[in-house]
Amino acid sequence: MSLLQIPVVALTGGIGSGKSEAAKQFAKLGVPVVDTDQISRALTADKSPFLHEISRIFGAEFITAEGKLDRTKLRTHIFRHKEERLKLEALVHPAIYDIALQQLSKNADQLNPHYQILVVPLLFENDRYLSLIDQSIAIDCDEQLQVERTMSRSQLSADDVGLMMAAQLPRITRISRADIIIENNGSLADLEEKITEIHKNFINSCIVSK
Repeated sequence: MSLLQIPVVALTGGIGSGKSEAAKQFAKLGVPVVDTDQISRALTADKSPFLHEISRIFGAEFITAEGKLDRTKLRTHIFRHKEERLKLEALVHPAIYDIALQQLSKNADQLNPHYQILVVPLLFENDRYLSLIDQSIAIDCDEQLQVERTMSRSQLSADDVGLMMAAQLPRITRISRADIIIENNGSLADLEEKITEIHKNFINSCIVSK
């Protein structure tokens, strides 16, 4: 059992693997979802104090004339310069963790669910979340499909996507560390069917029983 008394299942996977769609399906099934990517975006939203820090550390060119974070430009920059990526992680990751823990605790107290989902793309790259979780799910797909999906939803080139993938754990390592693997090379309907089955198993298992 995690520190929160209500079981927490981590959802992870490489960029473009389908984590967001998987999280949406768990939410449709009534499972509370805490998404560290969404927390990160909120922390760097318009007028956030973090924008001033990003401008100070990385330069004003990463803030648009409207005072917004140029996410594509910053993302490209940090994945081309590892030391810059580490600076950004040191700035925002502690705050992301604190907010995620607050949201998980609130869900446990107010919703009293059978279990909840914590979406953490860098689950195994960063040990700070491991004490919070009871099980982990890795969404997995072919690497070429990762590239195609990421390019279709962003302004990134294939080279930039490759750099982002290289900054994450190798696919085989992620798979070896996760408790459950969901292969996501097929359709959205296929993914939804697999998650529905996993959800049923969680509800019926002693790991997530109340």
